[in-house]
Amino acid sequence: MTIVTLPGDGIGKVVLEEAIRVLEEAGFEADYVEGDIGWEFWKKEGNPLPERTLNLLEEHKIGLFGAITSKPKDDAAAELDPSLKDKGLVYSSPIVGLRQHFKLDICARPCKTYKGNPLNFIRRGKDNTIEEPEVDVVIFRQNTEGLYGGVEWSNPPEEVYEALLTHPKFRKNFGDVPKEEISVSTRIFSKKATERILRAAFEHAKKYGYKSVTLCEKPNVIRETSGMMFKMAKEIQKADYPEIELWNTNIDAQMMWLTKNPENYGVIVAGNMFGDIVSDGFAGLIGGLGFACSAQFNHDTGIGVFEPTHGSAPKYADYDVSIVNPIAMIESACMMLDFIDENEIAKKIRKAVAEVIAEGKVRTYDMKKMPGKPDVIEKGAASTQEMADAIIEKL
Repeated sequence: MTIVTLPGDGIGKVVLEEAIRVLEEAGFEADYVEGDIGWEFWKKEGNPLPERTLNLLEEHKIGLFGAITSKPKDDAAAELDPSLKDKGLVYSSPIVGLRQHFKLDICARPCKTYKGNPLNFIRRGKDNTIEEPEVDVVIFRQNTEGLYGGVEWSNPPEEVYEALLTHPKFRKNFGDVPKEEISVSTRIFSKKATERILRAAFEHAKKYGYKSVTLCEKPNVIRETSGMMFKMAKEIQKADYPEIELWNTNIDAQMMWLTKNPENYGVIVAGNMFGDIVSDGFAGLIGGLGFACSAQFNHDTGIGVFEPTHGSAPKYADYDVSIVNPIAMIESACMMLDFIDENEIAKKIRKAVAEVIAEGKVRTYDMKKMPGKPDVIEKGAASTQEMADAIIEKL
């Protein structure tokens, strides 16, 4: 089969290369074709997600994605090639564009403790003991709607402004604010997409033996969207998954509880923004973004894109020797293997990663709790390549 590689920006190119090396050493056979995506194509072409890249993914279905650079609107416009300036081009995230174009509305982000990881969350227990709870959580994030839907305005058009004025709370609270001083971002949930993400969460819990699904939203305040999602979750659980408990938490309380009793949670499901937030929170308990992998897919079309959740960290990309942790990218590649039913190879890679971490001889700068500076290699931290080498040796 053919895999579309999407290196993107900064460290994305480095970690993707190491992940492919691990895949090959583990016995996964594939052809790789590179797709153009990211900041350089925004600057040169005014489009960080060219049509040719969409066509590649449409043809081959499976993408391995590195990382992306995004900047605020005005900063992005300032970096355009002079020939493209003042043509009304507006930067938008290419990864969000991929999700929406291919309707990759299911996003799964597992957060699982590796034994021996010095970055694992610990807490103080009874009689001043130190406890290290085992985290095994999978966050299902609705990936195409909500606050990331892109339906927003600054100084909204007259027809939008007039429509907003029909809502009594808008008229009361914002009716005397000049239109040109107003920015509006919408949070739109559709029933069809909400049902899909809820069912994906319950199916995962059923398949892998999780006892609970937690809806993490804010239905007590965001009554229409969060409220709709909670109502649908109750109906789906009662009708089709009565053996799985449905828990309901508010996003703010959840962020407090995840450092009190993270071992109590199994599958968590949320809308786009809250899913993004809570998945980063749980990632912090298992070692941070160097261990945070993700999958986004649509089972109906068979299209999936697999990526670490960290950013492009461009300053690290300029180091003579790369110091970043490639495990999140390697784990994302394992999620790709699961998606295409190469489960045995995925299992073998995960076992090798676990053995390297448990052994503790090879650790990247984050695992050694060092500042991310070029001299960490001299101080005993493993480079990106050395970590991949250690995993390959275990294979």
